[in-house]
Amino acid sequence: MTSSSNAYWPPSPGYWPSSKFKSMSFYKGFTNLWGPQHQRLEQNALTIWLDRNSGSGFKSVRPFRSGYFGASIKLQPGYTAGVITAFYLSNNEAHPGYHDEVDIEFLVDDVPIRRYPRKSDTTFPIRPMWLYGSIWDASTWATEDGKYKADYKYQPFVAKYTNFKASGCTAYAPRWCHPVSASPYGSGGLNSQQYNAMRWVQRYHMVYNYCQDPKRDHRLTPECWG
Repeated sequence: MTSSSNAYWPPSPGYWPSSKFKSMSFYKGFTNLWGPQHQRLEQNALTIWLDRNSGSGFKSVRPFRSGYFGASIKLQPGYTAGVITAFYLSNNEAHPGYHDEVDIEFLVDDVPIRRYPRKSDTTFPIRPMWLYGSIWDASTWATEDGKYKADYKYQPFVAKYTNFKASGCTAYAPRWCHPVSASPYGSGGLNSQQYNAMRWVQRYHMVYNYCQDPKRDHRLTPECWG
C-alpha cells in the first residue's frame, strides 16, 4: 500500500548487506512449528497457506543473540484484510507473558525502513530469540483494529518464502562472537544514501508508526524519544 501514486521505486541505498550472507536450505536452519498440512517445500521454496481450517508456521532450529536475518517473501495478491504473513524474531515460547519480539518489515531488498539505536538497556532485547515465519488469521485486531476481516471466499491465502538467511551469534556461541555487520560502518550507522532511501520509504509506504500511536505507553518505547 502506498500513500502516493507518484511513488514507485526507492532511490538506491548504495549498500547491499544481503550480499554478505549466504542463503541456507530450509531444513538446515528451520523446522515446522504448526500446521504441517498447510506447508509445502519444493526446491528450497517454502509455501504456507491459510484457509478456514488452519494456517501454518515455522521457526529456526537455534536461538540467536544477534545477527542478520532475511528471506524473499511473495505475498498473496488481492484482498488480504485480516491475514498476517509474518517473519519475526521472538522468545515468547521461552518467556511467555514477558517476551522480546522484533518484527521484520520488508519492502525492497536492502532498503532500510526503520532504524532504532539502542537508547535503553531495559528495553533493548538481549535475551536470545528464535526466527519465526507464519500465516494466520488476525481478524480480531489487524487491518484498522479489526474493522476489516479475513474473507474466506478468497481462500487459500498463500505465502512463499525463499532465500532464507540467518547468520550471526547463536545462544551457544562464545561471548566474544560478533556477527558480520549489516552496516557500512563499524558503528552500525547508515550512510547518507541509506538515510535518503529510508526517508523515501517512510514518506511513500509507511502506513503505521507505533512511535506515533497514542494508544501505546511510550514510557516503554525510549527508541521513539527525541
